[in-house]
Amino acid sequence: MRVLLTGSRGFIGQAIAEHLRQRGDEVVEVDAMIPQAHPADVPTADPVHRLDVRDALDWVDLLSGVDVVCHQAAMVGAGVSVADLPLYAGHNDLGTAALLAAMAEAGVRDLVLASSMVVYGEGRYLCEQHGDQVPGPRSLEVLRAGGFDNHCRQCGRALQWALVDEHASLDPRSAYAVSKLAQEYYAAAWTRQADGRVIALRYHNVYGPQMPQDTPYSGVAAIFRSALERGDPPRVFEDGGQMRDFVHVSDVARANVLSLDAVSGRGIGTSAAYNVCSGRPVSIRDVAGFVAAASAPGAEPVVTGGFRVGDVRHVVASPARAADELGFRADVEPARGLEEFATTPLRVAGHRRGASPGRLQQMHDDERGA
Repeated sequence: MRVLLTGSRGFIGQAIAEHLRQRGDEVVEVDAMIPQAHPADVPTADPVHRLDVRDALDWVDLLSGVDVVCHQAAMVGAGVSVADLPLYAGHNDLGTAALLAAMAEAGVRDLVLASSMVVYGEGRYLCEQHGDQVPGPRSLEVLRAGGFDNHCRQCGRALQWALVDEHASLDPRSAYAVSKLAQEYYAAAWTRQADGRVIALRYHNVYGPQMPQDTPYSGVAAIFRSALERGDPPRVFEDGGQMRDFVHVSDVARANVLSLDAVSGRGIGTSAAYNVCSGRPVSIRDVAGFVAAASAPGAEPVVTGGFRVGDVRHVVASPARAADELGFRADVEPARGLEEFATTPLRVAGHRRGASPGRLQQMHDDERGA
């Protein structure tokens, strides 16, 4: 199988490329290779086309003979200000639209798209008495008073988290989240207009070797680790009880390979979305504890009680659909994987956090998993 892989030199892209080559697939690598996301000495044993996905309408010759496209390239993160909106719309939305148009012109009909859990907004919540509930945004007044849980609007009880499946309502709450959902919608429209097929993979919190370190794209596990390496304790927002799903990059790469086989083998309908997760929820406080225990025994996370406006309380995923339809089940259990992550090599990009104040001018080519 000949696969065109965008974002091929990113954290997740490199892992996908390695899995594909190990089984004998041909990989056509495309990456913008910007210094904010890549170390200066990135290996070049395999050729990479240094191209911007926004210029994909010029890629028709590059797409010739390609069987399926795996689209990982995107600008990631929550954004610094409203001024970042054009960057997300350009890199993610325009870039994806240009790629889809080029695929149609080249006759490539199969796509695997990197999406994200952020399209859900808040996760799923249950009240013991009143069942499923949809909480509104948490108020600043309550957050400042140390109230972090969502509450039932009927009885006022704290809501319990539950697993989110792919049929949940979508409620993107950041520029990045809106752009990822737009990518899914553009791809779904393309399937109807170009007789294509697409699988969108909604990554949860991805971590593992070669994760970016000390950049705006570092995931929370890498941020905790960097603090420990400086001799500081990891600092945890809110009360640390926020629940997430952490999935190892090797499992994410395998999910992509299974999806490439499914979409190119006509194993799905025209469009489908899948959670890519471990299926083993973990609290942010425990994530900090796992990393600290392995890298700095005796160091204790500091629960700050601070908060970030726009953060969601809980979002954890159901792995059932991916297991049933793709045959994907994560191999790496978070407790073990996060302890190993504490000492695994990370990627030091050419552009460090804080080196360029003001607007977020960076583009990255993977899902950071934060």
